Amino acid sequence: MRKLPIIFMLLLLAIANSTLAHVPFIEHFDFTEKKPFRIWGDVENSKAIYAWFKTGEDVDVYRFKVTEPLRLLVSSVVPICQGYEDLLPWFAVVGPGLPETEETLPFDIPEGYGAVVVKNLEPGESRATFCEPFGGKHYYSGPLFDQQVSEPGTWYIYYWDPYEMGGDYVAAIGFKEEPSFIEQIISMIYTPLIRLNLELHTQCPQDDLDPCGW
Repeated sequence: MRKLPIIFMLLLLAIANSTLAHVPFIEHFDFTEKKPFRIWGDVENSKAIYAWFKTGEDVDVYRFKVTEPLRLLVSSVVPICQGYEDLLPWFAVVGPGLPETEETLPFDIPEGYGAVVVKNLEPGESRATFCEPFGGKHYYSGPLFDQQVSEPGTWYIYYWDPYEMGGDYVAAIGFKEEPSFIEQIISMIYTPLIRLNLELHTQCPQDDLDPCGW
């Protein structure tokens, strides 16, 4: 019975924050090349996809359309959980008009496309951290892609773990805090779940960290 007031409080918090934060999504099914996460609407609108590498060889794929020039902001962060100290996702922005890459990639680039590979730190290197108030969690900061893209067509973002550890990460895409009505509803659904750590696939106690966002 005690859980009901907590869930009610989290729901109210989600409603209050739904117009002020990124729009959260949770990976319920693997984002593959055949079934990627499809970014609908304004690509510049801020989204946080709480995803995970089921295995060390897992590659998650995100897809979106470009019809006019836009600012593409992409990053990756990792929750501060035991065992994730060296979980260091890389990602690649793949689209028409981009240069060819000489990097060896765990996926095939579509014919006529190029890629910008965004690397992370090396294992053992010191990582910056931050507290994300809406989900109420601490994260390791990750690499950033921030460029104008203009070539019309279907674009992709691939995330993978080059060290093949597997684990939870967040794909952060977009920068504008202007959620649509549907996105506000999505926030109201997912924010309480994230507050309760239900998006994670590992035990991640953070009682020893300073709380944020309450």
